[in-house]
Amino acid sequence: MARPHVCRDGAPTLNRVDPAIFEFTYFAACMSCGFCHDWCCTHGVDVDLPKVNAILARKDEIACFTGIAPELWFDGNVQADPEVPGGQFMRTRIHNGRCVFLNSAGRGCQLHSFALDQGVEYHQLKPFMSSLFPLTFNDGLLTVSDEIAGRYLVCRDQGVSCYEGVRGELAYYFGEGLVQELDALAKPAKEIA
Repeated sequence: MARPHVCRDGAPTLNRVDPAIFEFTYFAACMSCGFCHDWCCTHGVDVDLPKVNAILARKDEIACFTGIAPELWFDGNVQADPEVPGGQFMRTRIHNGRCVFLNSAGRGCQLHSFALDQGVEYHQLKPFMSSLFPLTFNDGLLTVSDEIAGRYLVCRDQGVSCYEGVRGELAYYFGEGLVQELDALAKPAKEIA
């Protein structure tokens, strides 16, 4: 990339891009999917500590909305990672074989649904890693997740590029400068394909 792009939350900083984000595809219209049964949400997700604190600040409302007690939400194992906002994260727990925040009576993330229901900007509560999926980052490199690279994401090879699927999320977190730069890189990838 021409310059580093810092996340609006202070971390991570992206300075390189893996061309695979333009090449691999997936079914990005997640809530329109009728075949995977929210497979990608069965493993739980890493949640940066500032987001954990934002969720816990509304724990009574979220518990009422989800029907799940706050003590069941996170594994409690705080891990350091300088690349995530706040430099630390916890993982969501698995409850009944799925991420604790996955709607067991319907579809999708209950944190996202709760935010929409309450008129709250969903990025305030939805985990950063969930918003970027199926992209991830490592040591400044924007790349595809293991689920894509390892070919075990159920909806892989069915839809738009991983970049196109989360372009709006990248713009939100990293700004228009990043997506303009990535758009320019994506164009040659499309011409080759």
